[in-house]
Amino acid sequence: MRLAVFDCDGTLVDGQAAICETMERAFAAAGLPQPDRHFVRRMVGLSLPYALRELAPEADEEQRARAVEAYKEGYRALRLSGALQEPLYDGIAELIGRLAAAGWLLGVATGKSDRGLHACLETHGIKQHFVTLQTADRHPSKPHPAMLEAALFEAGVSPADAVMIGDTSFDMEMACAARVRAIGVDWGYHEPHELLDAGASAVAGTMAQLEEMIRGSG
Repeated sequence: MRLAVFDCDGTLVDGQAAICETMERAFAAAGLPQPDRHFVRRMVGLSLPYALRELAPEADEEQRARAVEAYKEGYRALRLSGALQEPLYDGIAELIGRLAAAGWLLGVATGKSDRGLHACLETHGIKQHFVTLQTADRHPSKPHPAMLEAALFEAGVSPADAVMIGDTSFDMEMACAARVRAIGVDWGYHEPHELLDAGASAVAGTMAQLEEMIRGSG
């Protein structure tokens, strides 16, 4: 069996606008100065408390805790109101369908919450293709390999028969720590040279390239 594990934000979906807006509101609610959107985008993929420590190192623990809760509440409110925009990247749904039809086991390892990931995949009608879903609710933040190790265990696949696909250096470092081949994509939040420096075996610039790289890893 072969397993392909995808990151979510920046790899499957483009949620940067919602993430940046919600983070700005969370900082305001906690009485913190507004974060630079460039740095917010670079933190996408990390677990929320870890990202807050990176984005607001001058804040105390109470302020960061308030910001975390405000972010969760704000993101949930966006989703429930129907205003949340997390579009799939062009060609992702078709790629997922083809891999599943070819016998690949599929998974997700993401800094999102359980609730956020399930809602995202259900909204786009692709949740049924995934056999393992790993989130920040149950694991240490990337680049710790816990999420990927859990995905391998649940799928019953060895590291040699798996591949991790992501858009950040955190994804590549996690894959390397779990002894899984890492493939980067250039449409997310970190630059291709950063992905290669972090351990990516290759970086895809198109869905066709990504599919070829994934199938080549099998």
